[in-house]
Amino acid sequence: MPHFYKTFIRGMASKKTTLSSKLAKQVKPEKPTVKTELWDIEELPSVAAARYFSPVQTRKQRQVNSLPESNLPAKKSRLAGISKTSKIQMGKATIVKCEVVPECDKIPDVKAEPANTVKIEEDFPNINWLQHLENIRLMRSEKPAPVDTMGCHKCADANANEKTQRFHILVGLMLSSQTKDETTFEAMKRLKAQTLTPARLKDLPVEELERLLHPVSFYKNKAKYLKQTSEILVEKYNEDIPNNIKELLKLPGVGPKMAHICMATAWQEITGIGVDTHVHRIANRLAWLKKPTKEPEQTRIQLESWLPRPLWAEVNHLLVGFGQTICTPVKPNCSECLNKDICPAAVLPKKK
Repeated sequence: MPHFYKTFIRGMASKKTTLSSKLAKQVKPEKPTVKTELWDIEELPSVAAARYFSPVQTRKQRQVNSLPESNLPAKKSRLAGISKTSKIQMGKATIVKCEVVPECDKIPDVKAEPANTVKIEEDFPNINWLQHLENIRLMRSEKPAPVDTMGCHKCADANANEKTQRFHILVGLMLSSQTKDETTFEAMKRLKAQTLTPARLKDLPVEELERLLHPVSFYKNKAKYLKQTSEILVEKYNEDIPNNIKELLKLPGVGPKMAHICMATAWQEITGIGVDTHVHRIANRLAWLKKPTKEPEQTRIQLESWLPRPLWAEVNHLLVGFGQTICTPVKPNCSECLNKDICPAAVLPKKK
């Protein structure tokens, strides 16, 4: 074979090898599919960082993302205002990116809450609790109770100043322990006729105070507590009442139930559930507790451990009225109760 022909064949072979290597570089093998975890926008830990969330958005998110930029929330928002949104295509999914612009240069240190904050059924002692609550609301709306017109929130003199009204609420609560609302309300009328203020009560002879309180349960002990409390309010609080649980509980004769209800009615601040004998009894009857309790304070701790906080404001007034009218201490009217078919303690006449 001539030399030039051998050279030509070697050249063609080298070109073939180069072409094969180029084609190999162009045709890349498919990468294994990586499952990307998509987060909902509320689950991300940082407020100031860009946020990504899945196409399955909440209604509020869809409303915000559909607004034009001029209508987006203003920067006066407590944390930040959304300034820009954009869409990113990732495979078959469309990811929406929201850039959040901090209101100020210093980004607040916001602690991230756990992703799964929604309670599951196992968190509730009784899965029927919400139906119980709705039925009690309906029954309370149709059947008024003494607490509606003579409860502690109705004991204050509407013509008095706010400071005096708060004192009236506290006194009404101190008298209400183990006493019917009707009896407490009448005793408060007698006290208000004597100008009910801490200074006046402090100087009132204890015998006269006992006479005004009778027939309130334990009226002698309550008269002593009222005198001591009035002296503290005059000396330490300028005749007003404390505006926090810790100091309210230091007052003579004031327990957790009174303190939490006082904060809600006098200061419009929800600090806990006021559990009296009605709430204690009904919570046990409806099996709203993981374990039966013997004391109202034990009931309060258990209820607060699972009952959603937005419901704390109404649960006392709701259950007290229900306990006064239908779920009474002795011989409850189970046949009239809308919860009779789902109440563990319901006592119904046997079918013949």
